[in-house]
Amino acid sequence: MQTIQIIISGKVQGVWFRKSTKEKADDLGILGNVQNLPNEKVKVIAKGSEKQLEELKAWAKLGPKFAEVQSIEVTSIHEPLQFEDFEIIR
Repeated sequence: MQTIQIIISGKVQGVWFRKSTKEKADDLGILGNVQNLPNEKVKVIAKGSEKQLEELKAWAKLGPKFAEVQSIEVTSIHEPLQFEDFEIIR
């Protein structure tokens, strides 16, 4: 299991990005969370297999229907984080 952080930039708030990310993560069996940031970006912390995380990253480059993703920044997280499921942080 690996843990990554994804920061998504563009028109990503107010377009159901968090809800859609949770649905995708649940479909893939990924643990973690998603939240809006004050700088109008979205942050995802995701824990899963390399294959699961690659699928989530590919999805994040597009996002939900009304999103306009400009870029994603992916970084590895090395400290152990524990999650019970995938949640939306409000």
